[in-house]
Parts: sequence; C-alpha cells; structure tokens
Amino acid sequence: MNVQNRTNSIKKLAGLAAGLTILPIIAACEPQQTAQTPPATAPTAEATPGATTQSPAAPTAPPAAQAEADDNHVVDVVQANPSLKTLASVIDETDANEVLELQGPYTVFAPSDDAFNALPAETRQRLLQPENRQQLAQILFYHVVPGQVSANQLQSGDVKTVEGANVNVKVDQTANQVTVNDATVTQADIPASNGVIHIVDRVILPPNFSI
Repeated sequence: MNVQNRTNSIKKLAGLAAGLTILPIIAACEPQQTAQTPPATAPTAEATPGATTQSPAAPTAPPAAQAEADDNHVVDVVQANPSLKTLASVIDETDANEVLELQGPYTVFAPSDDAFNALPAETRQRLLQPENRQQLAQILFYHVVPGQVSANQLQSGDVKTVEGANVNVKVDQTANQVTVNDATVTQADIPASNGVIHIVDRVILPPNFSI
C-alpha cells in the first residue's frame, strides 16, 4: 500500500469520528443543568432529558501530570511511555499520528507491549507486512473512542469506536475493574492534551476480523 493510499485510509477513518457520539460509557461528560439559570456557555445540543443531577467527579490527574498533559498530545504520551513502544511503532507505521496528533479529543485503550507480545507470532508478522497496513490501522482505531472519558466516567455498555464497530465496556465497581471486550484496564487516566489513555492488557480485535 503506498503512502497516498495509507493516508486516504486514515483520513476516512478519521472522518468517522466527526459524526460519532459516545453512548453509555459516559457518566458525567455532559454539563449538568441546575434549577437556576444555566451558564451562558453551557452547550445545549447534547443535553439529555432526565439527566442525572450528580456532579462530575473531580479530575484524578495530579497537577504535575495535568501540566505535562497540556503540552503533549496522545502520540507524544504514547511515545514517552516505556510500556507502549509497540503501540508507538504501530501509530508510526499506519500514519495514525495524522489523526491522533491533530484531532480529538480521544479516549485510547492502549495495548501494552506485553499485550502485543501475547498475539500469535504469525499474526504479528502478518500485521507488520506492508500490504497489511490497512488491517493494522483498523485494529489501532478499534482501540480509540471519540471524546475524553476518564475511568470514573466509564459505564457498562457498547460504545462505537473510530474504526466504526462497537466495543463492550464493563465496569465492576466491587472489584474496581474495567474491561473492554476481553481486555482489562491495567493503568487508567494517563492524561494528554487531546484526550486520555487507559492501558489494557490485550490487543482488542474488531468483530469478524481476519488477516
């Protein structure tokens, strides 16, 4: 696949994000309206009838981490994380930085290096072949959800990804655990200037994916 085709493929995937809405996983993303006059800047297009009156939880990122996030987009944060070297290479190979650097916000369920290593060796080798870059990009964007959703805003349910298919999120409050399809979040709320990253322990494959 030449560079032009790869870029067009990524742009087509990026275009999907513009029309997507985050479904049940967002517990507190929308501004809460009160009985008094709402702020003049409160958005109205996404207001949901009967919205909960519970206020959003305060951000969990410490001030130093948030200050760093203000200067680093998703790709910067992935590249700087020693557990995400393979993902950083995948982003570079698929030209996904054209999307993840300049657009957003995004929530990225980022597979760790161990997650990639757990894939069958034959699958890894095939994905890294130049003719399979489009499939590699498909897998990558199946880990990306439009909008910035922190761990304490996640709710169980299906959510549409930038790739176009849904992932299923399950939140176990008792075990303090979040799973995405069959992957478990092992490190949550890594902030970026255009989103947030949650590291997961498995590579999440789209439905009916084959290579």
